[in-house]
Amino acid sequence: MIPPTFAPTSGAGIPGQTRRLARGALLVGLCLVAREAPALETRSVSGPVEVRVELSPDEPVIGDPMILHIEALAEPGVEVLMPAFGEALDRFRIVDFVPRESLTPEGQTLHSQRYTLQSPSSGEHTLPPILLEFVDHRPGQVATPDDLDAYEILTESLPFQIASVVPDSASADLSPPMEPLSLSRGNGVLWQWILGGGFLLALASVFFVRTWRNWSAKAAVRTAWQMADSELQALLSGPLPQGANTSVFFVELSGIVRRYLENRFSVRSPELTTERFLEEVSGSPDLGRPHQLLLQEFLSQCDLVKFAHVVPSPDSVRETIRKARRFVDETRDETETPGSPSVSSSPSSSSSSSSSSSPSSSSESGSPVEGSAP
Repeated sequence: MIPPTFAPTSGAGIPGQTRRLARGALLVGLCLVAREAPALETRSVSGPVEVRVELSPDEPVIGDPMILHIEALAEPGVEVLMPAFGEALDRFRIVDFVPRESLTPEGQTLHSQRYTLQSPSSGEHTLPPILLEFVDHRPGQVATPDDLDAYEILTESLPFQIASVVPDSASADLSPPMEPLSLSRGNGVLWQWILGGGFLLALASVFFVRTWRNWSAKAAVRTAWQMADSELQALLSGPLPQGANTSVFFVELSGIVRRYLENRFSVRSPELTTERFLEEVSGSPDLGRPHQLLLQEFLSQCDLVKFAHVVPSPDSVRETIRKARRFVDETRDETETPGSPSVSSSPSSSSSSSSSSSPSSSSESGSPVEGSAP
């Protein structure tokens, strides 16, 4: 059976024709180069069939394309079976393959296969024997042997050498591994200084953060007392309240003390009634029993004025102011030093002589707001 020939299909577009023309030009150039270069060749003859195998160039360099021609010339009436694609060429990479069949002027049939090959490595290689088969259909001839389907022709192998791009002068011996690198003495001392400095810097950072947090906490405590002190000074800068202004004055005075408790002890006092607030304060470990009684007396006097509309006497107003000032000053942080003027500079100066008494004595001497309901 004669293998079919490959022919270009009709109807292809201009780009396809251009690619085929370029490919054909490249193959023609490769063939010209291969024909100009010396080639390796072997011939085999068996009856009416002559086989020629040619490999060019005979001294290829790694990466160069190699052209392999397999040609079988048969007499008329003889059917040649060419090798299957890539048979016996698995050790090479096939770049291109072109089969062809033609008639000579003498009427003989010329079967040919042209491979473009590349080798994956340099060194010694061998093109293995190639097997072809044929059937003799000529009159008076035996078509095939008795025990076979066709006659066989086995070509000779072709040994060849593929040169390397590495020059011959290059040494193939590998150098022994170098000795392990060791840190010099100076570098070791430098790294010790760097590590030591980093450790000290980490310790200093921890100390700085803790100090800053403590200072911030103390600053917040001092700010609570300073805010209350500043508000008291602003409220007491005028004359004592009289008439309708008395209720407004006591609302402001009790608000200052409640905001101070919120900032100083984190007691949410503005949202609580007086009774509920006093219960909350009684469970606080930051306020002792004397200060709790002092706060209770102060808030009770303020509630009488705010809600019972009791009009206090001037002495009762001064007494209430004195209790507010004593509570704020005596419950401040121990590290603080009062920076405000003494109570004697306020309208309650008449009661300044008793500002140094203890909370217990104040509770004993304190009396309900004097006056009468309107």
